[in-house]
Amino acid sequence: MDAKGKLLIIGGHEDRSDNHVDMKEANNHFSSYEILKLLAESNDQRIEIITTASSEPEDMRKTYNDTFSKIGFSNFGFMHPDDESKNEEYIERIKQAKTVFFTGGDQNNICKKLNNSPINTVLRERYYNDKDFMVAGTSAGAMCMPEIIIIEAENGEAIIDNDIQLGKGLGLLNNSIVDTHFVHRGRFGRLAHAVLKNEELFGLGLGEDTALLIENGSRATCKGSGMVIVISAKEVIQTNVETADKHHPIYAENLKVHLLTHGCVINLSEGIIEKGEC
Repeated sequence: MDAKGKLLIIGGHEDRSDNHVDMKEANNHFSSYEILKLLAESNDQRIEIITTASSEPEDMRKTYNDTFSKIGFSNFGFMHPDDESKNEEYIERIKQAKTVFFTGGDQNNICKKLNNSPINTVLRERYYNDKDFMVAGTSAGAMCMPEIIIIEAENGEAIIDNDIQLGKGLGLLNNSIVDTHFVHRGRFGRLAHAVLKNEELFGLGLGEDTALLIENGSRATCKGSGMVIVISAKEVIQTNVETADKHHPIYAENLKVHLLTHGCVINLSEGIIEKGEC
């Protein structure tokens, strides 16, 4: 089923009050907080911020409290679901929100606590059925969104068979696997490995201060000052990903890559760039 809601996945280190974004100096036509401004159009629209990924939720709360206040947002609140006693309250708040935003940290924390939970059930119900609802996440908060996620992986020069562990995500994106801080942290190999093991899925490598705004579950528009790298193994001619021994490097022929920058639109059902205003 195609989702009616919107999904905003951010590559991390987005322009906010506590960090400096180098790409802004080169691409100076971007306004401050451009990506985060997509979370709400007015203060009538409620934003709920989930800090489950973070081991220091109070620090994360202060960061986004300062940032959202500078943007002009005032109608927002924080959730840190770590016990079931507040589930009912959180569910009601999610039902009333315009946007639910996941901060960075460790994607495994999100999936362990929210997979198969009543909170994720209502989140999915709203995302798939409400055209005015948005789910957003940055860094680990973006990586947790798909059906299949990268739990742990190495960033070595070679792709080694036992260097990646995949798992179950929140299930809000069924055509792709997401990785973040993609260019800055040299993560091409691990995302290529993930899609070689799941050839039906695209790999979305999100650069820092860069995002994809996904509508109808598949129409993705690139936003921000960096780039998104899309990896496809759908037309790979030969690879040893299924036969290589442990500790043996993986190779592939005809692995395809697209580069997206601000304004580019790609159809994630077919992997076709529909529009480029880059």
